[in-house]
Amino acid sequence: MTRLHEISSGARRRAAAGAALVALALAACSPQPAATPSEPAPAAPIAPGVPAAPASPDPAATVGGDGSAITLNPLSSADLQSAALQGELGCSFSTPTASPLLVAMGVVASKEPAQGVVKVMDSVERVTAPGGFDAMLKGVAFVGQGKTVTIALTGAAPVGGGESPGYPATLTYDRADGAKLVLTGLWTCGP
Repeated sequence: MTRLHEISSGARRRAAAGAALVALALAACSPQPAATPSEPAPAAPIAPGVPAAPASPDPAATVGGDGSAITLNPLSSADLQSAALQGELGCSFSTPTASPLLVAMGVVASKEPAQGVVKVMDSVERVTAPGGFDAMLKGVAFVGQGKTVTIALTGAAPVGGGESPGYPATLTYDRADGAKLVLTGLWTCGP
């Protein structure tokens, strides 16, 4: 019984440390003061050659559905702190003009679902994907209330260097009414 408690306690500490690392990484990338809840998170540097995509797409970018636009906005530091995502390591999707649009955390070598968030208009919405952190590395489909958000890698070579380089990818947001939005950017996973 004591061993089970130690494992559970250790897993909780690792999850809290992972969430703290994501928050610190976002804060460390910015020369600006910490973002307030109404400010977007500081933009992460994007390597040259990544196609630009609008931060708030115009209505023409949304295809199908009831005709209303799907608008994804950057997550602020406050949004991420409020979400309290659990996991050891994380992934994020960013475009050259909006960073990050999706953030997810998961436990390595786990069948527990990865947890993520996207910001639709001004509403931060939760999404999940089966398989933990490992299942997110090569692309993943997240599901949430009335939506599916799919990350598909579009290139095998990373853009940039470092411990956690980004890979060219698309984010496809499918709304339950049939509307779809596709953005091009980078999928970055790691510590």
